[in-house]
Parts: sequence; C-alpha cells; structure tokens
Amino acid sequence: MTPSDHPKSTTKAAAPGGGRVSAERDAAVFAGALAKGAALESAGLYRLLVQSVRDYAIFALDTTGHVLTWNEGAQRIKGYTIDDILGKHFSTFYPEEEKGTKPAMELVVAERDGRFEEEGWRVRKDGSQFWANVVITALRDATGTLVGFAKVTRDLTERRAAQQRAIDDARRVAEAEVANRAKSEFLAAMSHELRTPLNAIGGYAELLDVGIGGPITDQQREYLARIRGSQQHLLGIITDLLNYSRIEAGQVTYDLTEVQLDTVVSRVLPLLEPQAAAKGLSLERDMCTTQLVGRADQTKTEQIVLNLLSNAVKFTPAGGRVTVGCSSADDLVRVSVRDTGPGIPADKQDAIFEPFMQLGRNLTSLHEGTGLGLAISRDLARAMGGDVTVESEVDVGSIFTLTLPRA
Repeated sequence: MTPSDHPKSTTKAAAPGGGRVSAERDAAVFAGALAKGAALESAGLYRLLVQSVRDYAIFALDTTGHVLTWNEGAQRIKGYTIDDILGKHFSTFYPEEEKGTKPAMELVVAERDGRFEEEGWRVRKDGSQFWANVVITALRDATGTLVGFAKVTRDLTERRAAQQRAIDDARRVAEAEVANRAKSEFLAAMSHELRTPLNAIGGYAELLDVGIGGPITDQQREYLARIRGSQQHLLGIITDLLNYSRIEAGQVTYDLTEVQLDTVVSRVLPLLEPQAAAKGLSLERDMCTTQLVGRADQTKTEQIVLNLLSNAVKFTPAGGRVTVGCSSADDLVRVSVRDTGPGIPADKQDAIFEPFMQLGRNLTSLHEGTGLGLAISRDLARAMGGDVTVESEVDVGSIFTLTLPRA
C-alpha cells in the first residue's frame, strides 16, 4: 500500500489546550468501549456458567410463571429438553394435587418478600417424583418493576433417603431397647417367682433327709439326693437368668477396689476341686503372686473366675487337665484358665460369648446350662474396664483370660 492509498485525514490547528481536551475525550470513549466489551464478555460468561451447571436446575420464569430459559441441570434433573418446556407453566413440575394453588402462592410470596424457599416433591417428565429444594427469587429492573422470577431447584432425593434411613435405624434401635428392657424385667420377675418354690423344694428335701418326717431307706435317700441335685441345677439356671437380666437392665452396681488375684484364685479353686476329682481331672495352679493387683469388684471378679473354671471342668474330658494362673502386661493384670478340652473352632470363638449360646448343644447333650455364663462374664468384665477373651485350638484345648486394669 502506498501513502496515497491511505484515507486522507483532515487536520485542524488545535486551539490552546484543545489537544488535552481531545485526548481526554478519546480516552473516555476508549474506556467506555472497554467497559462495554467487558460487560458483554461478562454476560456471555455468566450465560455460559448458568447453562453449563448440571447439579442445579436454573431457569427463568416470566411474571406469570411461564418458562423463559432452561439449563443443562434442569434437563438432567427434570427430564425436559428446552423444546419440551419453553413457554410452559412451571406448575408442570408439581404433583397433580398441588398444581391448582401452590405454584401461584409461591410466586405471590416471592414477589412480596423477594424470595421463596421450600423442600417438597416435584415431578419429572417421566412422571417419577423427586425430593427437591426450591428457591424462587423475584427479578426487578432498575425502576423496581417485576420482570420475572429466577428459579433454582436441587435434587435432594438421595439425601432425604439417607436421612429417612437414619431415622428408621434410630427408631429400630429405640424399639429394640424397649423390647430388651421389657424382656429383662420379665426375666427378673420370673426368676424371683421361680426361686421361691425351688428353695422350698430344697428345704423340704433336706428335712426329709435328716429324718424329720420319720426314718427313710437308703433308696429314698438316693431319691432325695437326686431331687436336691435337680433343685440346685434349676436354681443355678435361674440365678444366671437373673444376673443376665440385671446386667441388661443396667441394675448392676460395682464396688471398685484393689483386688489381689492371688486371693481370688485361692477362694475359687477349692470350690471346683470336688467336680474335678469326680471327673478324674487334674486341677492345677500356676504362679500367682500377691503383687498382681487389679482394680475391680471383688465379688464379681470371683464370679467370673468361678465361671471360667466351671466351664473348663465341664467341657474337659476325663483324664484332662485344667490350670489357672496369673500374669501382667503394661497397665493390665490377667487371670487365665487353660484346659485340655476339645477346643473351639476359630469361626465360633466370637459366638460363644453371645447369650444362650452353647456349642455342641443338642437334646442328648451331657453339658447342661443356659449358655449365659460367658456372656455374663464378659459383660461384667467390660463394665469394670476389662475383658474376657479366648484362644483355642481344636483337639488341643482353650485358654480363657480375664483382663482387668492394674490398681
């Protein structure tokens, strides 16, 4: 291009100060053009932002509630394309029973207060319903005149379902606790009612045995011994039921003091010697020093150890061995009962601590009982800050351990 190809310009002599005025005017025009371009670009970005959002349905309504715009989120949540819904009244999204009055009421509130918000059921194109959070905002121009409404909808169906599941779970837990409490109270009442006649049976059997009712034969004495044995067995079952119901009902109190494990073993072991001797078992005691002291309830600790030893004697076959010993580790002290019984399969070792659970039980089982002993023992131990655990190997034996906090 030659200089002659350029458009000609007309040049005037500038009046004094005119160059500065012209420069200021040009700068103002340039700034205005930039601002206008930025506004247009910003508006384009805003439209792009709204159109691209997929987690929210964002659209505009005219002053009467008819759809003016539609974004990707609206199509995803409600199922309508822009061609399906443009120009339709937004009452389309409401359940049939609400279409008549609810949409109009929402617009009235939004126009009056500037905003309306609620959660409720809305309807998709396919007729399915979803739980939505809905916000309607009144749109006004610079003069304050209402020009339409902005509507934002979010699908909260999953959140509501999760909340409902949590409520249902809490209700089931509460109902289970009530049922558990009723069961425990029933067991406690029945246990008390059954103990009275059983104690009377035992008392009268003893009176007959000493000859209060007259002389008795050896055969009658044997019958009385069987009566007393059955009475004691039933009394033991009822005592287990009563103890368990008290624990379940939270009616057990604990007197936590310093408990010497050596003393506990010394008191309990002699109680099992007759049963062990009758079965031909070797009942042994490992080292248990006076330095091993736990913080626990003395009576309940003895009850737990007695139960562990009783189980070992009960389930260990004739000629076997049961050993009780004590140990410590860190801030804990332990009483362990080892036996040479049949052992417990690994997949059953948690189950034996469940109430009324007794492995190998059947109608001809020689091992009688309620299956509550270990459940009671573990609950008592845990209430004192300890635990009852088991290690076992089938055909080798088991080790049950009572762990307590060190005093």
